[in-house]
Amino acid sequence: STVEYWGQSYEQESSGSGSGIIIGENENELLLVTNNHVVEGDNATVKVTFSDESTAEATIKGADSNADLAVLAIKKKDLTDETKKNIKIATLGDSTKTKVGDMSIAIGNALGYGQSVTVGYISAKDRKVSMEDSTMTLLQTDAAINPGNSGGALINASGEVIGINSVKYASDDVEGMGYAIPISSIKDVLDTLMNKQTRQKVSGDKASFLGISGVDVTYSISKAYGYPQGILLQNVQQDSPADKAGLVKNDIITGFDGDSISSFSDLKEKMQYYASGEKVTIDYYHMENGEYKLKSAEVTLWT
Repeated sequence: STVEYWGQSYEQESSGSGSGIIIGENENELLLVTNNHVVEGDNATVKVTFSDESTAEATIKGADSNADLAVLAIKKKDLTDETKKNIKIATLGDSTKTKVGDMSIAIGNALGYGQSVTVGYISAKDRKVSMEDSTMTLLQTDAAINPGNSGGALINASGEVIGINSVKYASDDVEGMGYAIPISSIKDVLDTLMNKQTRQKVSGDKASFLGISGVDVTYSISKAYGYPQGILLQNVQQDSPADKAGLVKNDIITGFDGDSISSFSDLKEKMQYYASGEKVTIDYYHMENGEYKLKSAEVTLWT
């Protein structure tokens, strides 16, 4: 996949293209945020092209599928001095102070053609939008947000980021109704993801497993039956890491090493970065006295 990042940068047209925002840095890394669905399923790295046409590979540092967010990291040593001068960390605003009628500007990689800018107004705040797998409370704008804009910045007239655009919630049946994740509602998630250890995929001989089988508790099933959204365990292999950590049949896994888990594919993708012998905290719901209660357990992974 390729991702375009706001901060005087752009991306050439390519399959799997999206947008994103430079949101921070640490001693060794430049940090970027995009929608999780833009990079979901990628093989560890995402190609980024900057305004001076230099490219760098970003590693998926952390992701939260429920919030539809992913934080990526680029090693600073991989950036040219020119690129470092041309890019800038975005200023995050306070989306709670946004009012209906305020100007909004969407910046991104619309249709994969490169940097685009569309202008409009905030049409609604706190708009609850439902999808098959989730419901989110979003900002609504009439600034055009097209495929490729996902993960890009929605900014106010002061140049502050007030939202992260998401085409995932758009409808083909209407025009002038774009959506963005309010920045103030996700600051805690961003802080958590930005402070995670950056990982690389482990080699096959170090691959780990939990020893479980199960089915996804999707958003629709969760809403219909009141179960937590995650992985409902149908079997826990005897003497497996999950068994030794105390997980049992009918428990529902919802978190892995601080990241939310909403499906088996989420779990499999994350476990590609954890080697046999590592200790990981798993969040799960366990049935007690007729209701599910949230618990956590430390699991030692092995091959």
